[in-house]
Parts: sequence; C-alpha cells; structure tokens
Amino acid sequence: MSVAEGTAARPRRTRKPALDAAAAAAVDLARTAAEEVADEGTVGEHLGAVAEGDRIVSHTFACLLPGYRGWRWTVTVTRASRARNVTVNEVCLLPGEDALRPPEWLPWSERITPGDVGPRDTLPRKADDPYLEQGYRATGETEADELALFELGLGRERVISALGRDEAARRWYEGDRGPASEVAEHAKAPCSTCGYFLLLAGSLRQVFGVCANEWSPEDGRVVSADHGCGAHSETDVEVEPEAPSAPLVDDLAVDELELVDPAADEAEGAVERAEPAPAP
Repeated sequence: MSVAEGTAARPRRTRKPALDAAAAAAVDLARTAAEEVADEGTVGEHLGAVAEGDRIVSHTFACLLPGYRGWRWTVTVTRASRARNVTVNEVCLLPGEDALRPPEWLPWSERITPGDVGPRDTLPRKADDPYLEQGYRATGETEADELALFELGLGRERVISALGRDEAARRWYEGDRGPASEVAEHAKAPCSTCGYFLLLAGSLRQVFGVCANEWSPEDGRVVSADHGCGAHSETDVEVEPEAPSAPLVDDLAVDELELVDPAADEAEGAVERAEPAPAP
C-alpha cells in the first residue's frame, strides 16, 4: 500500500479550537454590548465563555426578560491575529437547553383541521393524497385523454381510495351519526326501518344512508343503519288527553266598579213613573 493510499484511508481529526485568553477575559466588553441591545435590567449574570474558533469566543449571560425562561444573551467577541484589542462581532438572544420555546411552526395547510374551512376559504390541492386514487388511467396522448374525460363522462381525475372510504366510514360510525350518540341511544327503532332512510350507493350502502325526514335532527346527514332518533316514521306514542287546568284567580288585579246609591236610584224611578204620557 502506498503512502498516499494510507493517508487517504485515515479519518481526518477535527482540531478543537483553544479558548483565547484575551477574548475570554473580555467579559465587561461583552456585557456592555449586550446591555446596549437588551432592555434595561434584562442582562443577568455571566454564565460562561465558549471557544467558537481561533480567537473567537462567545460569552453568555442570563436573560431576565419575562417569558424567556432559559434563554441566554450571547455575545461573540474576537481579535485579529497578533492583535491585542478585542472587538464585538455579534450580539443575539439564543435558547438554552431548558429554554421555553414556541411550538414548531407548521404551514397553514398542515395546521388546518376539519371544520376550520369557512364559506370563502379554499384548501390547497394535495398531489399525493392517500385518501384519493386515480379516477382513470391516462394514456399519455392528449386527444385520447380528452376523449375519456369529456365524451365518455370520466370527468374526475381522482376518486376516493379504499383507505379514504374506510376512514370516512370509521369517522361517521364512531361520531354522532353512529349508534353510540345520545339521540340514537334514546331512539325506539333504528334508521334501517325508517321510511325516510335513503341508502347510499356502492359498498357504503351496507352501513350508511341519508336521512330525508325534515322533522329529524339528522335531516340531510349521513347516518348509520343502526342510528336512530325520535322522528322515526313507524314509531308512535300513546296520546293522552290533556287534563283541564284549574282556573286561575288573580288576587292582585283591581277591578273598577261603579257604586250606585239604592235610595237615589228608587227616587229617579218614581219620577219617571209620575211624568204624564205625551198627548196623542
């Protein structure tokens, strides 16, 4: 084996930079630089110095800002080769190992959850959605693909996959449209025996349908066959006659009465009887 081959086979060792004494001693310079950037009274005690490279040292100070637990004011100082003066290179606020940090940022398309889409919102298209699969097989020829799309009625490029169908069925069945909801537990009969239960097409018709009863709280919703509600078309309740309620007497109301003196009323009647009848 040649010397060149032996040298190439050996891994190169990375030399750890030595802590420059002059830069490490510039604690006051680093503190002054941090106080110029930070708010007054937010630069705490000196926590240490770390060599970042040849004649490059980072000093860290405790951060006293409210809400920044575990963060450090970091001031990097350096000096030129054979120079005695140390200068400030950078001042920044960096998190420590136990720092309080915000949650990892996610794009809007990944943060949105079911139910967040408003009337004027539009979701971005997922090119590799696992819940969808190709609706038709493209031939690569533009004219043939257009024929399949428009003349043969195959207008959907992608349709729901078996995984997407299973996930939708699980979500519906385990949610408030399945047999475990409160309204279904109090129902006297399942939706499968209701005249307003419209079966879905395809394999989902074995378990699900759409409620078409305007009196039902599930009207227009997909429900399972063993779901139910109080508006079932075939259930009935015994109608009991309503008992008449007791009369209500208002003791607080005031009725105005016109009081008449009986003696004055009798005298007025006597006067009317004594008057002579008009001449014919």
